[in-house]
Order: sequence, then structure tokens, then C-alpha cells
Amino acid sequence: MPRIIAIDYGTKRTGLAVTDPLQIIATALDTVDSAQLIPYLKSYFEKEAVSEAVIGMPKKLDNTDSSNAAAVRSFIAQFKKTFSQMPLHEADERFTSSMAQQAMIIGGMKKKDRQVKGHVDKISAVLILQDFLQAKSRGISSS
Repeated sequence: MPRIIAIDYGTKRTGLAVTDPLQIIATALDTVDSAQLIPYLKSYFEKEAVSEAVIGMPKKLDNTDSSNAAAVRSFIAQFKKTFSQMPLHEADERFTSSMAQQAMIIGGMKKKDRQVKGHVDKISAVLILQDFLQAKSRGISSS
């Protein structure tokens, strides 16, 4: 079974997470310079079978787009043009950064390591992917 990839897109860095081949476990993959994301994904998709992708859509508490949403939508258009055969789902990413910070604290990560912003991006991608997998297992579809 092919993997599912999650994308936590940022204007500078993007966190990535993937499932195992059985699509059960979400694992942090990498943090990539956003300018290099499409070439990185092309290379990854050549090596690994990936059936679909999920991208975090930044929202405010009132469910309106946050300031980074326009950049995410621009990337979505680029992704769909480049990988036209791959389904791309949007997922609400509210609170994933704060939840990632909490997960690092609870997991015992040292303060110095928690300050590496790339770690938050990868863990946020894992959280997005876990939520997507749970919704999928309950039969809840996303866009």
C-alpha cells in the first residue's frame, strides 16, 4: 500500500510527515526550505509510492483564513499543476504548532532542541497527518 504525505507549508520552511506503507503510523519525514519543496517532493515520489497528500490550511479561531493562507493556496495550485494525478486534501491546522510545542515538552525534548523551528514544523505535519488518518478511519472526508 502506498504512503500518505502531510505538508505543513510555511513561507520559509515546510514540515513533512508520512505514513508507513500500511497507512497506520504517521512519522516525521523532514523539514525542507519551501523554495525547494517541489523538487524535494518530485525526488521523494520517485523513490516512494505515495497515493495522496494532505496539507495544513491555516485558519483563525473564527474559521477565516489566517495571514499565511494565501501562500498555502498558491503552493496548492503549484502542487496540483506539478502532481496533477495525486489527490491533495486540505486539513485545518489550527493549534498544531502549540500542540507540537507541548508534545516536545511532554516528550522530554531539551529547551535548546525545542527552539529549532524545523522540529515544530515536522511535528505539526505529523499532527496534521494523524488527524487526517483518524478522520479517514471514521469515514469523514476532507476537501
